[in-house]
Amino acid sequence: MKPLDNIQSLGYFGAEFALVGAMLLVILWDLFVKNHRTKVLGALALTVAALGVSASMAGLGLAAGTSETLFGGLLAYDRFSNLFRILFAFVTAVALLFALPSALARPKREGRNAAEMHMLMLAVTLGMNLMAASRSLLMIYVSLELVSVLSFVLAGFKLGDKKSSEGALKYVIYGGVASGVMLYGMSWVYGLTSSLNLGEIAVAVHKLTVAQGKVPEPLFLGVVCMLAGLGYKVSAAPFHMWTPDVYEGAPTPVTAFLSVGPKAAGFALLLRFFSDALGADRAGWLLGSDVQAPWTIVAGCLAMATMTVGNLSALNQDNVKRMLAYSSIAHAGYMLLGFAVFDGPGTTAIGFYVFAYCFMNLGAFLVVMAVAEANGGDETLAAFRGLGKRAPVLALALSIFLFSLAGVPPLAGFVGKFYLFSALVGVGDTWSWVLAVGGVLNSLVSLFFYARVARAMYLTEPESAEPVKVSRVHGVATFALALPTIVLGVYWAPVYDFVQGSLAMVHSR
Repeated sequence: MKPLDNIQSLGYFGAEFALVGAMLLVILWDLFVKNHRTKVLGALALTVAALGVSASMAGLGLAAGTSETLFGGLLAYDRFSNLFRILFAFVTAVALLFALPSALARPKREGRNAAEMHMLMLAVTLGMNLMAASRSLLMIYVSLELVSVLSFVLAGFKLGDKKSSEGALKYVIYGGVASGVMLYGMSWVYGLTSSLNLGEIAVAVHKLTVAQGKVPEPLFLGVVCMLAGLGYKVSAAPFHMWTPDVYEGAPTPVTAFLSVGPKAAGFALLLRFFSDALGADRAGWLLGSDVQAPWTIVAGCLAMATMTVGNLSALNQDNVKRMLAYSSIAHAGYMLLGFAVFDGPGTTAIGFYVFAYCFMNLGAFLVVMAVAEANGGDETLAAFRGLGKRAPVLALALSIFLFSLAGVPPLAGFVGKFYLFSALVGVGDTWSWVLAVGGVLNSLVSLFFYARVARAMYLTEPESAEPVKVSRVHGVATFALALPTIVLGVYWAPVYDFVQGSLAMVHSR
């Protein structure tokens, strides 16, 4: 398949043009409109409209099944990238709806202008779209940096707040180091293959590996260094250390956004790079050869470390938002289990799990934000005491989200983990069984800290019997996220089949 030139490629770039156009319109709207309420609602309307257009155009491309390589091979336009475009648009829209009540209540929310968050999130969404479509080492680096740098600003969005500033600074430091190590790894891959294009890299890697009967040591070193940058983006251990402080310090809508959007983009990039550039096949075999690459061992160790560190670190957390931060690290580990399969079932399991994780994790952060706002910003377990009496519907929704995250049936999280573990078991070798058992044991550990929150809500007397007031926006959003979390636990086949049919990548050389 011949890559399209720049002019031809513009016809497939409509989703990104919609985001860029909305960014410019939001800036102009903010400059010329003076009324605060009109400014906030108008910016939200422009943003959601642009996200809707972006998702609709991606949906049309997904339905048509079009596969092209754009801009001379820099980007891919295929089912895989279009599926993630839809997911990113949805996550961004939900996160901005989370922020609406507090944005309307305060003329200058956390010292920032009301339109800034909309523009920044649109720009991050643009970067995530490019991450999912990247077919060149150059675009991988540029798109990842676009997402990272703007995420630094979002993490420090609360001006004058020490935790927010501390989290943003740590984010910058860890991000800079990870970016440098990843760039160093890319230089090794480029030096070995003499190309930045993933398809051309795959051809060179195949020739070198078959000729030597093993993966060349320089390639292994380069890929491991690249995993520092990609692992940092998905919060994989040992590149996870920024996550708890950033998630705790950032505004909760930003935390919810960062815990799902960039993480999903990181996994999209991981899947495309290992499939398209390294030719990783089932259980790590090099596609079209009898050489087994070490990628399964590397990915499995990364998954085990990430799951274990995330779950064990969450056990003693008193701050629920920080606990969910460690929980998100553990869930990155679960998704890495599917990544370690390097085959269709593993990729589909990751896609379905990201879909389910989107609902249950966003929902959990939404309830935490609602409870914190009703308790003067308190995010500790103490704020959740007696929530079953003070806000029964809110407590029930949080219980659904938390037990789904733990993988309790019949909820979406259980089905997602089932497919991840079954993909490993389907490989059949000893290492895959070890990883599957490790995933099950980690899920049992996670049940303990999720149950602590449920215990506080239902088995502990509240300090105040005053009912928790929830805004209408938060109430509707909570219901909208809880419903699919339940439905996907009992009737998931259509969604799974849709994801399975939507993860086809373009593999032009």
